[in-house]
Amino acid sequence: MPVDLIAQGLGYAGGAVALLGGVIGSSLGMGVACSSGVQTLAEDPKQLRNVILLSALPMTQTFYGLITLIQFILYVNAHPEIDLARGLALLALGFMVGAAEAYSAKKQGEICASGIIELPRTRGKITFNTVIMAVYVELIGILGMVFALMALSLIG
Repeated sequence: MPVDLIAQGLGYAGGAVALLGGVIGSSLGMGVACSSGVQTLAEDPKQLRNVILLSALPMTQTFYGLITLIQFILYVNAHPEIDLARGLALLALGFMVGAAEAYSAKKQGEICASGIIELPRTRGKITFNTVIMAVYVELIGILGMVFALMALSLIG
C-alpha cells in the first residue's frame, strides 16, 4: 500500500497542536501567576520559595503536550499505511488535547495567582491548599492526554 503523506502529515500536525496548546496555556498560566508573584515578593521577599513553586505548576501541561506529540509521532511512524481518516482523527485528537492543556494551564495559573496573593497575609500557610486546588484543574490536562493515548489504541 502506498504511503499517504498527507495523512501522515495530519497525524504529526495533531501531535504538534497538542504541544502548542500546552505551551500556550502554560505561558498564560505562568504569566498570571508570576505577575502576582512579583507583587507578593515586593511585600514579603521571604515567600520566594512558595512563589516559585506555585508559579511553576502551570508548566506541567507543556509536558503533557510533549508526551502526546511523542506518542503521535511513534504511532504514525509505526503505521506508515495510515489513511486519511486516521490522519484526520489524529488531528482532531490533537486539537482536543491542545484545548484541554491550554485551558487547564490558564485556569491553574489563575488559581495559583490567587494563592500567591494571599501568601503574605497567611505567612505562607496557604501554599499547600493552593497546590491541592491547582491539582484539581491539572487533572483536566492529564485526562486530555490520557484520553488521546487511549484513543490511539482504538484507532488501530
